[in-house]
Amino acid sequence: MREVSKSFGASRALDKVSLELQRGEVHALIGENGAGKSTLMKILSGAYRPDQGRMEIEGVPYAPRGPRGARNLGVAMIYQELTLAPHLSVEANVMLGQERVVAGFVKRGEHRRLVAQALDVLEHPDIRPEAAAGSLSVGAQQLVEVARALVADARVIVFDEPTSSLTERDAQRLFEIIERLRAKGLAIVYISHFLEEVRRVAQRYTVLRDGRSVATGPVAGTELSTMIGQMVGRDLTELFPQVPHVAGEPILELTGLARDPLPKKADLVLRRGEILGIAGLVGAGRTELLRAIFSLDPVRSGSVRVHGIASRNASPRLRIRQGLGYLSEDRKGEGLALGRSIEDNMTYSALHPYSRWGWLDLKRRRSEAAAWMVKLRIKAVSPAQLIGDLSGGNQQKVAIARLLHQQADILLLDEPTRGIDLGSKAEIYRLIGELAAQGKAIVMVSSYLPELFGICDRIAVMARGVLSEARPTSAWTEHSVMEVATGG
Repeated sequence: MREVSKSFGASRALDKVSLELQRGEVHALIGENGAGKSTLMKILSGAYRPDQGRMEIEGVPYAPRGPRGARNLGVAMIYQELTLAPHLSVEANVMLGQERVVAGFVKRGEHRRLVAQALDVLEHPDIRPEAAAGSLSVGAQQLVEVARALVADARVIVFDEPTSSLTERDAQRLFEIIERLRAKGLAIVYISHFLEEVRRVAQRYTVLRDGRSVATGPVAGTELSTMIGQMVGRDLTELFPQVPHVAGEPILELTGLARDPLPKKADLVLRRGEILGIAGLVGAGRTELLRAIFSLDPVRSGSVRVHGIASRNASPRLRIRQGLGYLSEDRKGEGLALGRSIEDNMTYSALHPYSRWGWLDLKRRRSEAAAWMVKLRIKAVSPAQLIGDLSGGNQQKVAIARLLHQQADILLLDEPTRGIDLGSKAEIYRLIGELAAQGKAIVMVSSYLPELFGICDRIAVMARGVLSEARPTSAWTEHSVMEVATGG
């Protein structure tokens, strides 16, 4: 790809970006949210057409007229949001759009042969051609998309944030398959915010920043700090900013909290001005615990005491009045209304300050939303902009702003930095520290141990639905956390 540019109205998403892929390599494409990575790959995969620039594959000019044209020319893209028909079989999904037909009849035998060949390369025991795609794990569904690319004889496969929703086991299996594809001579583009993964799978990398390609080179021998500096345009020496704060009196107490099927038992005391991290494996019951605290799901036994008061038959509305705020790990599905504006998303949980005789003072609401945008450094045109148009990091800041706008004293944050870039992560870490310094109490669930060790005062570990005792962060090591998480 040579000097590719793309604009959307007055916004220039790509400015003369160049990218070179070699046969049999994994090439990492890295950069902050909004840097232009997805736009560049959508041009490569035929979803967008460039305004200028040129592309070639093996010396032959390449200008697909759409995703189908790109796939026919050997380029396949596997998006973070999977594109399977869940009610169809694995075989039907793999062959969808590339059926082998004679005189209007599908060649079933050839379909079975092609799918079997592709699945043999993947070597996944749970993927059977006749199984419904929706019955498979997220990791297995992702491999069905890889099989589709193999049947299309792809020469280039793009993976866009492929591990964001995978368990550690599925992620390791994906890495093995990517290495197998590389050994077969395919060129792989790997987009990820996790630089540890980049070090694990890629041979070379290219950095995009503000729509430009600013650096490229070998992964081996390049320090992570160098990559981070290239991504953010500054030396990010303080990824986990330390904001002084002091824990005060208890504000939230859990006693024997349980619901069906998880959590099974949780005892916890959270103090004002404290950041408490909850570690554990995917499926251990961490999200279920936060949902039970916020009364999104019914509690089977035990109690939740807020400011020393236990409430029976509590509801999310009551929890909000008591000063609790909940940030869902599923930002797009539960955390935000993507078709609504920034100001709507920021104020939906507390409209009463703007309400009078059944009417909303929209001018005052917009002014308040604009003030929060300044405080949290949210990059957007105005409070009226659709939140779906923002980068992941800015979307997450709006979701946190909603909790602050509703004046929450207890923040339940479920994977608050998932899927956002390093610069935005550092800003959110600093914000969490500042909130603790203001006397807010924070419970933070995370699968990324370095951030728990980097910003939390105490850590508890969830294993098979049971929450361990919360201990000072200095009393844990990553090894001891994993030992408890795996029941060791």
